[in-house]
Amino acid sequence: MGGQYRITGDRYPRMRRPRRRGRLVVMAVASVAVLGVGGWGTLQLIDVFTGGGDSASAAGTKAACADRASRTAAPKALPAPGTIKVNVLNATTRSGLAQKTADELKKRGFKIGEVTNATKEYDKKVKGTGVLLGPAAALDTSLPVLGAQLAGAERRTDPARKGGEVDLIIGDGFRALTKKADADKALAVLAEPKPAPTSKKNC
Repeated sequence: MGGQYRITGDRYPRMRRPRRRGRLVVMAVASVAVLGVGGWGTLQLIDVFTGGGDSASAAGTKAACADRASRTAAPKALPAPGTIKVNVLNATTRSGLAQKTADELKKRGFKIGEVTNATKEYDKKVKGTGVLLGPAAALDTSLPVLGAQLAGAERRTDPARKGGEVDLIIGDGFRALTKKADADKALAVLAEPKPAPTSKKNC
């Protein structure tokens, strides 16, 4: 072409596509928003399943732990030896064993009832150190106190039994009552038990 529309030079104009910076910015912002919402949702799920962030739940857990500790550490109301009447029964073939044992229990403050041979139900049938027998109410009261005097004795209750008396039935394995000093220590532990260890995770 000539005239005023003549093209000069050896380079031709190139057509360029419009830049997509605007679209890239929008995509980046959207990605950040999605990640943020996902992270927040994950934290909420963790709080739901672990109890984190739930002040009421945390307060309830602390209160429960405190209550458990107070109940565990609370001293037990055990009867004094002087309020426990003991019948001493000999289920062995060794004579004089019941009286000797009854005399020692009396020195330790117990009231003594019958001192005689065991009934047919137990006579020559107790292989261990002895059997402590009483009413159902004595299981957590009188029997533990008497049990401190004879380590290893079996504890039994008779629901049909009336009154508060308990029996100490001497068995073939009996040699002597527990030493008084050791029995006193056992009673002290029963009266003031140490609090059980609590889990650090829960309390």
